[in-house]
Amino acid sequence: MYARVARWEGDKEALDAMVERIREDSAQGPPEGIPAKGLMLLRSLDGGATVAVALFETEDDLRTGDATLNSMSPPADAGPIRRTSVDLTEAALELSAD
Repeated sequence: MYARVARWEGDKEALDAMVERIREDSAQGPPEGIPAKGLMLLRSLDGGATVAVALFETEDDLRTGDATLNSMSPPADAGPIRRTSVDLTEAALELSAD
């Protein structure tokens, strides 16, 4: 399993709007060009940061999804939001409780 981890920081209201837009746009699954198996958005408790984790089965899928996501930018009305980091990772360990 591979993951793309992107961190966004900025105005809480603008980040709330971005999360809501992603929620609405992703109701039918990931957009075309993003062969993700899963997506999780994590919000800081103060609302000033969001971490997006997209999960991919293969490294090729990860690189395809990364290229597509890099070509996207926040909408003009998103306000003061900036992407502060992107990491491409391989899952070294996965634990789950039954």
